[in-house]
Parts: sequence; C-alpha cells; structure tokens
Amino acid sequence: MKYDFDRIATPRGIGSVKWEHRKGDNGLEAWDATEEIDGKRQVLPMWVADMDFAIAEPIRRALEARAAIPSVGYTYKTDAYLSAVTGWMQRRHGWTVEKDWIATASGVVPALNMLVRTFTQAGDGVIVQPPVYHPFYMVIENNDARVVRNPLRLVDGRYEMDFQDLEAKASDPTVKMLLLCSPHNPVGRVWNEAELSRLGEICNRHDVLVVADELHADLMLNGSVFKPYAALGRACAENAIVCSAASKTFSLAGMHTAHIITPNPELRSQVGAGLQKATMFGMNPFGAAAVQAAYDEGEEWLRQVLAYIQGNMDFMAGYLAKNLPHIRMIKPEATYLAWLDCRALGLDKAQLEDLMLNKAGLYLDEGYIFGEEGAGFERINVACPRFILEDAMRRLTDAVTH
Repeated sequence: MKYDFDRIATPRGIGSVKWEHRKGDNGLEAWDATEEIDGKRQVLPMWVADMDFAIAEPIRRALEARAAIPSVGYTYKTDAYLSAVTGWMQRRHGWTVEKDWIATASGVVPALNMLVRTFTQAGDGVIVQPPVYHPFYMVIENNDARVVRNPLRLVDGRYEMDFQDLEAKASDPTVKMLLLCSPHNPVGRVWNEAELSRLGEICNRHDVLVVADELHADLMLNGSVFKPYAALGRACAENAIVCSAASKTFSLAGMHTAHIITPNPELRSQVGAGLQKATMFGMNPFGAAAVQAAYDEGEEWLRQVLAYIQGNMDFMAGYLAKNLPHIRMIKPEATYLAWLDCRALGLDKAQLEDLMLNKAGLYLDEGYIFGEEGAGFERINVACPRFILEDAMRRLTDAVTH
C-alpha cells in the first residue's frame, strides 16, 4: 500500500512526550507545544527522536489482534519472535544471529545502564565519543563509573574517530568499556568497516569491552551501508555486546522492547545475571506483537518512510544553503536527525536557545547536551510531514534575519 506521511498521526491528549512535554530540571514536565508562545503561533517540537508518522499497517493490525486476546499477563519471547529478529538481521544486514544470543529489555538505555553496572566497578573508565547521545553520560555516572572522552574530529564537514587518542585512552588499565554509537547520534555517521575494525583492534588488544548501541542501524540515507559491529569477525564478536531495537526504525518507542545480542557465551551468562539482578525480565505483550509484525511485514513501510525522510533531508540542506548559509547541516549518512552547525551565528548558549525557542518557535535539542563538543550546534528531527519542516525553515529564516 501507499503510505501517507504528509499528516501528523499524533493527537493531543495521549501523553505524547514530543508534543505534550519538555525537558525540565527534574526530568520531563508537562507542556503543550500547541500553545501560543507570543500570541500568534505555536512551538514546533522537533527534538526527541520520535516520528510524527502513522505506524505501518501490519503493526496496527497485529496490535489490534493482540488486543482482542483477553489476556495480557507476563510474557516472554517466543520462537516466532526470535525468528523475526534473526531473520531481520540476516536480510537487512547480512548478520547471522543465533536465537540464544538474544535477551530482551525494556529499552536500549535501560540495557546500557544494566551493562555498565554489570561489567564495571566504581571508578572504572568507560569511553564515549562525543558529541554523543546524552544518556551515555547518565548510564556511566549512575553506576559510579568514570566518563572517558574520546572526542570525534570534524574534518571538512564530516566527523571522524581520533584513533591516536583512542589508543591512549584504551591503554589505561582502569578503562573497561567503550560505548559505541553506531550509527552515530547526533552526528549521523555510519562507521565503515575499516573504522570499526581499527576501533575493534584497539579495544581487543587492551581488553576494553565494546558495547554497541545500534539503535539507528536500519535508517540508512544517501546509499550508506551499515555494518554490525559483531559481524566484523570472531575477535570483535567475542568482545562485544550489541543493543538494538525496532523503536526508531518503526516508531515504536512506546512499546518498550529492545534486544541485547551477545555472541560470547561467557559474556552472555553475565548479561543474564545482570538482567536478573536489575529485575529486568519478561516482555510487554504488545511490544512483542508489534516488533514481530514490524520485522516480518514492515519492510515496505520502511522503504517508503526512508524515501520521505531522504527527501526532507535534501530539502533542508538545499534550503539552508540558499537562504541561511551561516547554518550548515552536517550531511547525515543515517537517522532522521540532522546536526546543524550554528557557530557562524556567533551566539552563546543562552542566545542560541533564545533564538530557536523564543524567536523561531522551534523546540530542538541543544548541541551542548551531547557534550561540550556540541556547543553551537542544534539537533533537529525531520521525521515529520514536509509542511512542518517548511514552516520550521521559514521560522528560522525570520528569526535569524530580523
């Protein structure tokens, strides 16, 4: 079927994080983004990584069918569910995953939190590559581990890993883990096989466990090809734990269903013990139904939505180049999140926030939340109807030029 991505599928009054909440000092706070901010217009929420599109029809049907069953008790992964996951990994990424490698969790971030707790001790170092998905810092600090920064380098408009610095950081015997964001959020890089192999060689040689967040792996743009970290070869697979989910791919974040994939049986045993210790067991029955349907029947929807997102990215890149040359879009190789370099505007953190929210009426993710390396940048979500993105660009132009 032909899907319609030109309308917003999220009504008000359902508790949407994106449309009915904002970041507060103590977590999320209620806030209606449709309220007028200056007596004449509403805020456009383009921050949290949720799509505005209706879910795929096979997923909707699967949820209706599951809701028709008058039992929603404790649920565990079935063989059919595991087949859907392994089949997806094989078809989409050429990665052969055994069913017994797969554990489930309520989300990638809870999984990362559990893994840091399980595989590090207080004071141990965990490497991150900023600017990076901000919960990485939280899951490290939550567990009394130490953030070790291996900043990415922006070279000719494209981010690269600093392997010399990584070698130095990984050689510290107190460093026990590296959190790999692949594809990278927010900078949009799809790490190629050579980059991943070099990272793996360094981490393997220094006994640094690689925990790969591959949440955006299915959202390839511009002809990019994703390489699963644990598919690099036996050495990398034996020293890796992969976290993935269908939540970004199919807009299913509210289903709270994710996967922890561990090829190494010794590590897998520790993962299992860590899940029990964290009282993380079982599955959301609706999440199980939705993910199974997504992986078994959702590829046509994904093909269409990626084409739409690519069109939005191309539109915004062209618009900014023509109308707002002081704001440069770092060309994303994956994800529906664009990383905007606003440093040429010459604004400090407070001024840039004021420009975006109060003058333009755009609620974006400020770059500095991803690390100090993100200061002067903004992250914008373009998984929205084109008319929303066009409105956002007009607002931004008006705010910058007046």
